[in-house]
Amino acid sequence: MTPTLRALLCLGSLPKPTLWAEPGPVTPWGSPMTLWCQGTPGAEEYRLDKEGSPEWKIQEPQEPGEKAKFSITHMTELDAWRYHCYYLSPDGWSEASDPLELVVTTGSYSKPSLSALPSPVVTSGGNVTLQCGSGEGFGRFILTKEGDHRISWTLDSQRQPSGQFQALFPVGPVTPSHRWTFRCYGCYRSRPQVWSYPSDALDLQVSGPSVDPSTLRPELTSRAGLPMYQKVLIGVSVTFILLLSSLLLLLFLLKHRNKCSKSGALNLEAKTRALQKSSSSMADVQEQNCGEDASLRESQPEEDKKMNSQDTPSEDAQDVTYAHLNHLTLKGETTAPPSSPSDQPQVEPSVYASLAIH
Repeated sequence: MTPTLRALLCLGSLPKPTLWAEPGPVTPWGSPMTLWCQGTPGAEEYRLDKEGSPEWKIQEPQEPGEKAKFSITHMTELDAWRYHCYYLSPDGWSEASDPLELVVTTGSYSKPSLSALPSPVVTSGGNVTLQCGSGEGFGRFILTKEGDHRISWTLDSQRQPSGQFQALFPVGPVTPSHRWTFRCYGCYRSRPQVWSYPSDALDLQVSGPSVDPSTLRPELTSRAGLPMYQKVLIGVSVTFILLLSSLLLLLFLLKHRNKCSKSGALNLEAKTRALQKSSSSMADVQEQNCGEDASLRESQPEEDKKMNSQDTPSEDAQDVTYAHLNHLTLKGETTAPPSSPSDQPQVEPSVYASLAIH
């Protein structure tokens, strides 16, 4: 029985094999490529088919006999295509593997640009739109995630009024438990397996209150268990509060200082006015007192003047003639007023009489 007949008889009765590429299904032009086809134990041989081509490759299994290796030395546009593989067991040929599409990138096309709308900073659980565009007239754009080249993320391009071609890829919900790094490529519809060189990588930054610290990488977690971005936000908030408090305190001190200055000026002015009023009152009182003294002097009775003149001895009254009567003997003499008894002791009593001489 021929292998083809055996395959027709056993088709669908055996598990289908698995086909994958190393280092990946997308590789630069001229790079080597390795395809692996894995079946069940006891497989006798493996076959690799290029879709739409009558040619295929046959390889015997490697030890321990569960997979076969197909090598491509230099990838070109001719090798960029869709492939399937089969394995042959004692029961016949297996069904075909899932298709694997090989892609080659070339510098013949200009690389597109990739940006996030509205921003590459996304709240955890939120969505974002990635815009891939180019001035070259690509019919399609392909978006890939780092470590996962899934060509199913393909969209037809749309021409803009500016002449640019672009495609918008909705992405989400975004969580911090994965790395969100993207690149995009451009290609023509007539050659869907030949892509441009990739765009620059775009990293999405995930933030928000719904972040689960247990899912973060260790280098993004502080010793206290808080995510680094939360620690930064707390530090910024504390700094802002301190600055605001300092500013409010400064404004309060300036306001209080101005108030004190105005109050001091008002107090000084009030004191000055009070002092001036007091001085004026004292002057009025003194003037009034002076007036009263003058009135008293003018209204002093004539009798007081006479009494004052009588009480005050005149110069003519100082010469007095005394008569000393001693034993009926009279001696006329003119003397000064008698001295006090303490000056001379008196031997005998004397009698004096003042005489008026005309």
